[in-house]
Amino acid sequence: MRYELCDHTADIAVAATGDSLESAFAAVANGLAAASWDEFEDAGGERFSVAVAAESREALLFDYLDELIYRRDIRGELPVDHRVDAVSGPGSGTGERSDTGTDEWSLEASARGVPLTEIDAREIKAVTYSEMRLERVDGGWEAYVVFDV
Repeated sequence: MRYELCDHTADIAVAATGDSLESAFAAVANGLAAASWDEFEDAGGERFSVAVAAESREALLFDYLDELIYRRDIRGELPVDHRVDAVSGPGSGTGERSDTGTDEWSLEASARGVPLTEIDAREIKAVTYSEMRLERVDGGWEAYVVFDV
């Protein structure tokens, strides 16, 4: 799992890869944290759970990142050290319809919340669908997400 911050006009983008869909989602979330604060890996903070559901893989990634930004704004904590335990949906990540007949995707994850009063974090206003990509590649997944700053 890895990510790279990419310059993007007036915004910032995260390009991420992972061996699994879960690790790709976590890499994008860690990229979001890095775009907000350079030193997030050494921070403390209490771990909290995140659960999100959406109608597609891309919408799930969008809603997951949007939930992290919302929690930052409401709780006054920067979510860092992301762990995505499960991503499930139609066809278990293959894009095919599952035997259960569900068309909904879901995610279960956790992160640590670093109080914003203790750090000098940059504001990320929102996640965007602009240029968003989430695709299976040889040996894993690639994601590209643009954030409004």
